[in-house]
Amino acid sequence: MKCKFLLIIYLFIPFHIFCSEDENLNLNILVYNTHGLPEIFIDDNPKMRFPIIGEKTRDFNISLLQEDYSHHEELSSGLGTESIAHRGGMGTFLCPFCTGSGLTSIFNLPDGWLIEVENETYEDCSGWLRGANDCFAYKGFQIIKITTPNEKDFYIINTHMDAGRRDSDRYAREKQLENIISAVNEKKDLKALIVAGDLNLNSKDPGDMELLKQFKNELSLMDTFEDTQIDARWSILDYILIKQGEDVRFKINSVGEDRSFFTEEGPLSDHPALFIELNIY
Repeated sequence: MKCKFLLIIYLFIPFHIFCSEDENLNLNILVYNTHGLPEIFIDDNPKMRFPIIGEKTRDFNISLLQEDYSHHEELSSGLGTESIAHRGGMGTFLCPFCTGSGLTSIFNLPDGWLIEVENETYEDCSGWLRGANDCFAYKGFQIIKITTPNEKDFYIINTHMDAGRRDSDRYAREKQLENIISAVNEKKDLKALIVAGDLNLNSKDPGDMELLKQFKNELSLMDTFEDTQIDARWSILDYILIKQGEDVRFKINSVGEDRSFFTEEGPLSDHPALFIELNIY
């Protein structure tokens, strides 16, 4: 009789009590500027590099790539058969010499995860023949909505912002950050957020750091690499920023540079491969 009573109690206890551990979802994310300009503008071998970069994205649930301009076919050749790639907006007929955003987000998520991706183009740029020639690319950002198997939502923004060191370049970056803030504020369901990519905000430039500070304050973002040392060979231009949500929380397990993004010929890009491993609960 006692055993029957215990069985009845078990059947009426809410199932989520017994699966609480399953609700802690692990996620690892790569953030990487692939140095994907046309071959005429670079002095290495992108046809060799990009298939390897594609293969390495298989080790991550989400890969947020920038500068995937001219070698997307080679990148795709290295992806896993189950990988899902969302490429950013392309150029328009108004500028036949311009490239797309160069943004590509790659997903290797288990069954039960849902992905929605929107592509936005920045309203401002600086530089046609000067200032890193940013206006020849339709730079912008991807707004990615992720729904977990237990129906929790959070957002990721993948972006590549204006380069160059002139005042006009910094002004363009300021306006681009404002574009992101406006897009975030328009999403009424957006609570938990990850903003990542090549922001071209140089950690040694006081003006850039003031822009970063204002941006983080505006969206309540935390710099996950604030106390992490990156190899001294790199300029710090790439960031992974997070905002905790009300119903979705991020527990950071580790952050750092994945130093496997090298071959005998050297690094696979002119940027570090940053990663973050976290739990979602």
